[in-house]
Amino acid sequence: MKSILLVGQSNMAGRGFLNEVPTILNDHLKMLRNGRWQLMTEPIHFDREVAGVGPAASFAQAWSADHPGEDLGLIPCAEGGSALAEWSPDGPLMRHAISEARFAQETSEIVAILWHQGESDSLNQQYVDYQDRLVTTLTHLRTSLALENVPLIMGTLPDFLGKSGFGQSATEYPQINREMTAAVPRLAPAYLVSGADLTANPDGIHINASSQRKFGLRYYQAFHDQQSVPDSLPDEDTRVAALYDHPTTASERQYLLSKRLVTGQITFATFMAEFAAAQKG
Repeated sequence: MKSILLVGQSNMAGRGFLNEVPTILNDHLKMLRNGRWQLMTEPIHFDREVAGVGPAASFAQAWSADHPGEDLGLIPCAEGGSALAEWSPDGPLMRHAISEARFAQETSEIVAILWHQGESDSLNQQYVDYQDRLVTTLTHLRTSLALENVPLIMGTLPDFLGKSGFGQSATEYPQINREMTAAVPRLAPAYLVSGADLTANPDGIHINASSQRKFGLRYYQAFHDQQSVPDSLPDEDTRVAALYDHPTTASERQYLLSKRLVTGQITFATFMAEFAAAQKG
């Protein structure tokens, strides 16, 4: 099985509202949770109770379309609100990510690292040494996992920052993006994905659910083409819509039915009746 390591802060973990986009469900997509590969469901991360839609699910669904019948596992290790300093080589976030990734390597091959971080460093001139710190951080991560030749894909910070809500203080995001861009050749193979033209949640700092679907596709395009994605993709809305054009299997339907039961949307009697119907196809 192939797998993808997810690291960074909240816009990688995902804060898009779950009720704003259709569900992505696919028997071939897994996530590492409690030491097991479980069916991928959102939120993929549980770094916070408010975790929601991030870029990983649309990345995974696009990968699955290009690899029919193959399984892909996601290794969620992003932490909301984390500054780059908290990802230092000896810090708990780095140690946790390495531990989870090594565990995943027992049963899978990590084929990419997806990174998104920088909002917490977009103030107080932290950009001055950001490039060197970023290279040190990500080099340590790859070296520790013997992934020096595995592509690293980094998303730039969205251009809605610095304007409103919790994002108002992130006024130096252009400088962080500049330093991130300069770090790419130092981290080869590494590719940059544009965060331009994405839309924020009302909080002004987190990418909303529909834009996270687009962001994930940009990450996947960079992985697929092995080159940076400097702008939005052609026909991006159409490509996002295609993510949901996935005929559900019996086990996927049963999962969705169980979710409706435990969230109080249907009674047990309705659950049993619909479950019996689902068993018949």
